[in-house]
Amino acid sequence: MKINFRTIILAAALALPLTALAQNQNAIDHANPNAKFLRCGTPEPSERDAQLREAHFLALKKAIGKGKPGGGGGGGGGGSTPTPTTINVYFHVITSSSGEGNVSGLVNPQMDVLNAAFAGTVFSFTLAGTTVNANDSWYTAGYGSSAERQMKAALRVGSAVDLNIYANNMGGGLLGWATFPSDYASNPTMDGIVILNESLPGGSAAPYNEGDTATHEVGHWLGLYHTFQGGCNGSGDFVSDTPAERFPAYGCPVGRDSCPSPKTPGLDPITNFMDYTDDYCMVEFSGDQATRTWDQWAAYRQGK
Repeated sequence: MKINFRTIILAAALALPLTALAQNQNAIDHANPNAKFLRCGTPEPSERDAQLREAHFLALKKAIGKGKPGGGGGGGGGGSTPTPTTINVYFHVITSSSGEGNVSGLVNPQMDVLNAAFAGTVFSFTLAGTTVNANDSWYTAGYGSSAERQMKAALRVGSAVDLNIYANNMGGGLLGWATFPSDYASNPTMDGIVILNESLPGGSAAPYNEGDTATHEVGHWLGLYHTFQGGCNGSGDFVSDTPAERFPAYGCPVGRDSCPSPKTPGLDPITNFMDYTDDYCMVEFSGDQATRTWDQWAAYRQGK
């Protein structure tokens, strides 16, 4: 009989007093050996930085609302009307000089995963081009490295409305990272997402091999924070229908409530694409997340 290590730990935890259970929650979550993956290297802004970013975003959103035909800026918080939008995707597969890491055959399944994940939003994705590039330095390019900068400077296509995806073998336990929409104006060359090649559907990075690393990173690219941004305090992810979460969830810990205060009602949003759970556990964006992606698009990408 197969022994489930997580089940044993959770069963033992149920016998602990509530205070002890809370203290040991982090250890329980990280019992999953898949936590060796950091899931996402996208920088999380500090509370102050997040507030400043949000103030800038809300000011742009209000200005857009005032600029609409017949708009007077009164009520509703501004913003533009969500419109079905197709995003051109330029997919850059990076291999070693010997051809290792060529996952070009998994690009179309990855596009299917993206379109299914974002079906509840106004966004859809079409493959505008695929390149395969053999470069040992780019193949292992890490976040913020000179190799990443060189790779993007050489390969990036399009403007603010075009999504560039780079698939390589970055190492360091990372599955990927992304830039935010508000980053584009100051550094357009770096715009896009980088994902682990074996995280594409059918890759070898199980249980992160169903394509939802790309879904998660595209969520950032469209302006979403992690569901655990800010923990149980502060402004969180600036989305009202994702309950507060103290720290990332791994595996699929159904029923977890890491912020069990009346001030932060609701179980942790472990099935949300912006958490860290296994790909099979991630199944949704919330309604307010869908709204935020459009508002961020209108503020920072549309027409840029």
